[in-house]
Amino acid sequence: MADVVVRQATEKDVDDIYEIEHLCFPDPWSRDALMYELVENPRAFYIVAELDGQVVGYAGLWWIGDEGHITNVAVRPGFRNRKIGEGIVDVMLEFTSEEGIAHHTLEVRRSNTPAIKLYEKAGFSVEGVRRGYYLNNGEDALIMWRHSE
Repeated sequence: MADVVVRQATEKDVDDIYEIEHLCFPDPWSRDALMYELVENPRAFYIVAELDGQVVGYAGLWWIGDEGHITNVAVRPGFRNRKIGEGIVDVMLEFTSEEGIAHHTLEVRRSNTPAIKLYEKAGFSVEGVRRGYYLNNGEDALIMWRHSE
């Protein structure tokens, strides 16, 4: 099997990202919103993971001063538990830290234990809660931060 390649996303990746978004999240972003992120939003930075030429995961971030707000991290079902998510997060953090982001944040469902463990492994810790954050079921979001020193 080939190695996973992580690269910056382009507008040609929108359909794959859209498909993964819909497979992974109960409140997925629209194709138009994703296209805006990839093409027009000057603060957005997206990467994809490819395996044998197929996009199998992605992550997005909003770049605001020295902070990065990670908006999405997803791995296509059937490709999970292969450390692809870990690789995506590591590449995102390494690249954006080298470019000047000192603080990274994200929200994650309180019930999403695999994601929480992934983020903790990457150096994030819980610093707050957004009560009723998720519209589909009113679940709380944990606010996690990672601070570079």
